[in-house]
Formats: sequence, structure tokens, C-alpha cells
Amino acid sequence: MKSQYSPILIVIISSLCYHLSQKSTPSALHPIAALIVTYACALVISIISFFIFVPGTNLIESIRVANWTSILLGFAVVGVELGFLLSYKSGWNISVTSLLSNTSVALLLIPIGLLLYKEKISFTTISGVVLCMAGLILISRS
Repeated sequence: MKSQYSPILIVIISSLCYHLSQKSTPSALHPIAALIVTYACALVISIISFFIFVPGTNLIESIRVANWTSILLGFAVVGVELGFLLSYKSGWNISVTSLLSNTSVALLLIPIGLLLYKEKISFTTISGVVLCMAGLILISRS
């Protein structure tokens, strides 16, 4: 497998685990308590991973380089986690929730990519946008 596909494979496998875990979270568990357990686990895994993947590097020095983007990412991740957890608790189907949210985000990221990052858009991308929008319309009718 080419190394460029390895990160996407990690995203796919992790996303599957993510949605299965979110949908299977006990209804008696308060959503905020679930997030506390989740992030405690993520903190431990992140610290261990740092020392495995970046040996010989000072963790404190690395953290000092962080800026506002890491803080915004923290808020965003909590929002995503809480949003999915509440969606599933309120009865959303696992087959629709992720598709609806990810397609919507993808559509919103296209103009952001064009305006902020000067990315180019191709006919293939435009065709994909049309298909995504058609899919959202079909999903909203079901």
C-alpha cells in the first residue's frame, strides 16, 4: 500500500470505531461524562504516542509551539463529539448521521478551500458537488 493512503486508512478505521462507539454509548451515561472518559483516554494515548513516534523530543517544548489553532481544534473536537453523541441519543440513524454531516462539511469546505487556500476546482469536483447536493436532497426526504 502506498504511504499516501495509510493516513486515509487510519481515518476510515478510526471513523468506523468512532461512530460504532458513539451509537453504542449507554443511554444512562451523561454525554459530558462520556466525553470526560473519552478525552482522558485520548490524553493517555496521545502522550504515549508522542514518545513512540517522536523519540528524543521534549514534550513541553513541543507544546510551547502550539498556537490558537490547537485551542480551536479542541473546541471543534468537543463540538463534533457532543453533536454526534446527542444526535445518536435522540434517535438519528448511524447510516444517515455521518453521511449527512460529512457531506455538508465537504460542501462547505469547497468555497473555503477556494477562497482561503487558493485551491483549484475541476469539472470532476463540480460533478461531485452536484451529486452530493442531490444525495442530501434525497436523504432529507427519507
